[in-house]
Amino acid sequence: MRKRGIRVQVWLNKEENTRLHTSAKKAGLSQEGYLRSLINGYVPKELPPLDYFAMTRELHAIGGNLNQIAAKANATGHIDKTVFQYEANRLRKAVQDIMEAVTAPERRTNG
Repeated sequence: MRKRGIRVQVWLNKEENTRLHTSAKKAGLSQEGYLRSLINGYVPKELPPLDYFAMTRELHAIGGNLNQIAAKANATGHIDKTVFQYEANRLRKAVQDIMEAVTAPERRTNG
């Protein structure tokens, strides 16, 4: 059974249809999904560049390496745990900020 039971038909001219199709495709959404986002007050962002996911995987790998280094360093007593944890948190925050900046929809500011 469908979650949405109300059908809405909209007539567009050729230019509007082209803009809708292009915008939805850039966002990686169906035209219906794109319109639902707009109706709910969000402007979908374009899909991130192809290398975005490779970059975030690399950042996560670096974070994993830092954690391994920290474990060894803590075992030998040759690192300041507080300083390292601060840097690890900065890395996690950077990854989160990149993901949000590129993929999270933005709330519209005008009505």
